[in-house]
Amino acid sequence: MIVVIIIAALMVIMGIIVLIGKGDMLIAGYNTASKKEREKYNVKKLRGLIGGLLILIAPLMCWALIAEQSKTSGFAFCGIVLFLCIIVVVLANTWAKK
Repeated sequence: MIVVIIIAALMVIMGIIVLIGKGDMLIAGYNTASKKEREKYNVKKLRGLIGGLLILIAPLMCWALIAEQSKTSGFAFCGIVLFLCIIVVVLANTWAKK
């Protein structure tokens, strides 16, 4: 239980770091892309997507922990996170491109 709360807090911290513009190295694929490939993306929009996703997943993790404690199904957490990740991938490849 404590581990989940610590991981959720770290995700919020990483999300804030990405949103303020100091955590571009936390964005998977963007850090290793060539300069030419990086120029194809609007970095501010990409930061907003990834930072928002990290911050949004943190309370969902705590919600899944509560669902597990109350013996209800925690599968909704997996479905919601998967749905959010698919939306972020689609938006990163459409809306966040220049």
